[in-house]
Amino acid sequence: MISVLVVEDEEIAAEANRRYVERVGGFEVAGVARSGGEALRLLRERPVELILLDLYLPDMHGLELCRKLRAAGLLCDVIAVTSARDLSVVRAAVSIGVSQYLIKPFTYAALAEKLKRYAEFRSTMDGEAEADQVDVDRALATLRGSAGSALPKGMTLATLESVAAELRKAPEGISAQAVGAAIGISRVTARRYLEYMIETGVARRLPHYGSVGRPELRYQSTIDRPNPTRKHP
Repeated sequence: MISVLVVEDEEIAAEANRRYVERVGGFEVAGVARSGGEALRLLRERPVELILLDLYLPDMHGLELCRKLRAAGLLCDVIAVTSARDLSVVRAAVSIGVSQYLIKPFTYAALAEKLKRYAEFRSTMDGEAEADQVDVDRALATLRGSAGSALPKGMTLATLESVAAELRKAPEGISAQAVGAAIGISRVTARRYLEYMIETGVARRLPHYGSVGRPELRYQSTIDRPNPTRKHP
């Protein structure tokens, strides 16, 4: 079994990532850390093979955590799971040994593919003292390839990203009707995307009570929230 530490400060996303990992055969979750400091403590107590790492943590940037791990001689592999899309962050991640990069919001299928590729990579590297160029190229190729969004039928990545963008614009929460009006889709369609984002751990529901009638259901992003303690490399 490949042991995994999930590092994610948002409770809903952390639980979703934990459940996703445990659904993939050959992987087990050794623990869940909600900060960089907690991750370091857990790793000193019980090293793991793989870290599923959110880059935006409350006490340090995920790349800073990676540097601390390397400095401490902890050579576990890292898959970055983040909303960060800046290519400078991607380059920095690669330079310190992040093997794969998965952008939020993502599906279970996308994460499962990353994990399966990682498992295949490890299997090709086990039991061989030496390798020729073909062996090395084949091993590294298993970490590449299309991750595929594998969205539910009828959903598109472009619309999902538009819905996510509207959520990030409304830190106080926003209704499905308002999202739909903003990007030109129906309330029912907007709600389908919003409910999918809840399932994948990147949004939450917020009951909003008005003066009369039933409460209006609002949705709030669980990522990209302003946090003055979060640093960028």
